[in-house]
Formats: sequence, structure tokens, C-alpha cells
Amino acid sequence: MKKPLTIILGLMVYGTTLFNAYGQTPWDEVMMQKGEICAAFMFEHSSWNQYWEGSNLRKNANIGTFTRQMGMPMVAMGLTQKVNIITSLPYVSTNASGGTQVGQSGFQDLSISVKVDWIQKKVGNGRLFFLTNTHFSSPIGSYLSDYMPFSIGVGTPELGIRGIGGYKMDNGLVFRGGLAYLWRGQSEIERDYYYENGSVYSSFMNVPNAINLHGAIGYWTLDNRLRMEATFMSLSCLTGDDIRAYNRPQPTNKTEVSQVGGWVQYYINADRGLGALAYFNQTLSGRNMGKATTIGVGLTYQFKVY
Repeated sequence: MKKPLTIILGLMVYGTTLFNAYGQTPWDEVMMQKGEICAAFMFEHSSWNQYWEGSNLRKNANIGTFTRQMGMPMVAMGLTQKVNIITSLPYVSTNASGGTQVGQSGFQDLSISVKVDWIQKKVGNGRLFFLTNTHFSSPIGSYLSDYMPFSIGVGTPELGIRGIGGYKMDNGLVFRGGLAYLWRGQSEIERDYYYENGSVYSSFMNVPNAINLHGAIGYWTLDNRLRMEATFMSLSCLTGDDIRAYNRPQPTNKTEVSQVGGWVQYYINADRGLGALAYFNQTLSGRNMGKATTIGVGLTYQFKVY
């Protein structure tokens, strides 16, 4: 088995995506109104048959095509006009088309996120905005983090803070960028020795901290019922080692990834009620990472409680 870390996140995120009926994610400018709740469910399918061993792109001949699927319920709530809370709990399953190893499945990490709207200022034919999003996630199940690439997560708590800024024009165009710092803790493994730039006698692995960049050009139309975006995302671990030749990945690896994507969301009602979304992401470059293609769909339902 020779494959790297498949989930960073999260999204999310690791690669986790959070929504409200107006498309709220950890990296956008959208805020729910005070007293509003949005329940959502997303399904995601990702696969790849090539991976980067360090910076060397290789074919995944020993296990064929690797597939990861995720179902994720989410709830977002507007505590006030300026403060939102978002929670999510992904259920993930993994498998491969070849080889003898079996995949994993189960609940991954519970995530709680607080999003704060700091600045909304009218400038010219639009408005400048700045928000922050702070999240904490922690493993729920007892999945094996050191069973990569079949592991459903890296098995460590994560604390992240993100700054989000941009400009939304009156004609519906949006230009947005975000920068996050992700702190990770230690992952407990089922062995007491491993190699990380030298021999380590321990049953804990340090998961590298990371920087996450996100950018988007979006457009709202049909009285704000249709939202479309072109996106770019990159993540770079600040430390870590490379997958050794003809070896398997582990949580200590230095992971890097850049990807582009597209996002479409339609709100059946202009105010509250049912909405639907679909998105696509393609990995362009990476390090200790699979060259993945991802598609996702979801439904949202928004209502007011106070």
C-alpha cells in the first residue's frame, strides 16, 4: 500500500463543508439572521488512482482506484445578527478496487464553528466585508488513524481560526479570499515505534499544523436564489516528513494540496425553506496526497425559531 493522507480538514476542514440555506461555509461572507436555523445534509464522492510520494507523482497500482464517500448532517444557527454557530458530524467510508486491505467506515470528527461578522462597509457600487471563523473538532469514534490511506481521519483534535475578506458588488459579483491557521494535536496509534526522520519510540504521532488559503469569484442572480462560484483552495503543512519509497503514509506526513472547483446552489424559495446544491473539485498539485476528483450534492432547509 502506497498512498497519502486523503482528508485534510477539513475541509472542514478538514475538507469539511458547512452550509446554511444561503450557502454559509467556514470561508464565505454569508451570515444567517438572528433566530434562524438551517438543517442540511451533504453527500460527497471522491476517488483517485495516482498520488504524490513526497513530490513524485506515482500510479496507485497496488490497490487500484481509491474511493472515499461521506455523508454529513449539519446544523447552523444565527445566535445574533453578528454571530453564527455551525456544527457537523461526517460519516465516512473508504475502499479500494484492488489489493487485499479493507476500508474503514464510521463517524469521523465532531466540529463546532463560531462565525463572527466584524465589518460591513458600503464602498462604491458594493460593500467591503471582513469576518472570522473559529472552529474546534475532535474525533468521535475509535477509528484507526494510522491505517492510511483507508483511515477516515487523522485522529487528532484541531483548532483553527480563519480571516475572511472581500468585496460584494451590487450587481451580484463577489470577490473573496480567506486565510486560516490550523493547529493539530497528537494522534494515538496502535504501535509503539515508527519512523519520522529517524526512529521514534512512542504510541503518539504529532500531526503537523497547517496554513489554509481559499479564494472565490462568485455571482448571485435570480433575486439571490441562484448562487454560482469558481473556487481555489490550497493547504500546506508547516512541518512533517514525506512518505518513504514503497511505504505507506502516516499522520506525521507533510501534506500539501492545491485544487480548483465550482459550486452551484439554488434556493427554491427566496426567503426560507428548501434549497439544493452541487459542487466539483479537482486536485491540481500536491505532496503526500492523492490526486483526487470530488463531486458532492446536498439539500438544505431553513426555518426561524425566534
